[in-house]
Amino acid sequence: MQTCAIISQKGGNGKTTLAVHLAALATERHKVLLMDLDQQGSALEWARRRGDRTPDITPIHLATLGREIERAVGDGYTFTVIDTAPHADHAALQAARAADLVVIPCRPATFDIAAISATLDLCKLANKQAVVVINAAPIRSRVVQEAIDAIQAMGGTVSPVIIRQRVAYQHCLIDGRTASEFEPGGAAANEIADLLANLQTWMQTDGR
Repeated sequence: MQTCAIISQKGGNGKTTLAVHLAALATERHKVLLMDLDQQGSALEWARRRGDRTPDITPIHLATLGREIERAVGDGYTFTVIDTAPHADHAALQAARAADLVVIPCRPATFDIAAISATLDLCKLANKQAVVVINAAPIRSRVVQEAIDAIQAMGGTVSPVIIRQRVAYQHCLIDGRTASEFEPGGAAANEIADLLANLQTWMQTDGR
C-alpha cells in the first residue's frame, strides 16, 4: 500500500484541498482510504457533502494511526492519504513516519516559504522523503521561480508540477466534488492528474 502524508506546520497552505483531490483521483486505479488526522475535520465535511462517492474516508486519532494503517492493508486498500493538522509537531512526525512520502504544500509567499523549514526538519527526523508542492500559485508571476529557488536553497525538493490559484478548486468543494468533476479536462484537473502521477513515481522509486 502506498501512503502519502500531507503535512505543513503552517495553516492556510491548502493541505486538505490537495488531500481530497489526490485521494479522489487515485480511486481510478486504487482502492483508496483518506485518513483525516485534523480535528478540524475539513476532509470529513467535504466527504459528507460528497455522499457515497469514493474515496472512503475515516477520522483517525494519533494513538490509533498505526493500527488504522494495518487495518487498511488488511481491508485491501492500495493507496492512503493522510490529511494532518497544522501546528501539531508530534502528530505530524508520526504521520511522516507512517508514510512512504511526505507532501508539503507551500504557497509562493515569503512567510510560507520561511515556515516550511520546520516541516523539512521534521521529515529529516522521521527519515522520510519529502516533496514540496508549490500551491495556489499565481497563473503568471516570477514569484513562483523565486519560491522554487528559495526552497531548494533550504535543501527542499520541489515537485515540477505547480498547482495554480484557480476558481475550480474553490467552487468544486461546495458540494463535495473535485476539480476534475467540476470542470472535466480543465486546467485544474490536469494539474492534479500530473501531480498524482509525479508523486506516485516518487513513491515507487523512493525519489531516486
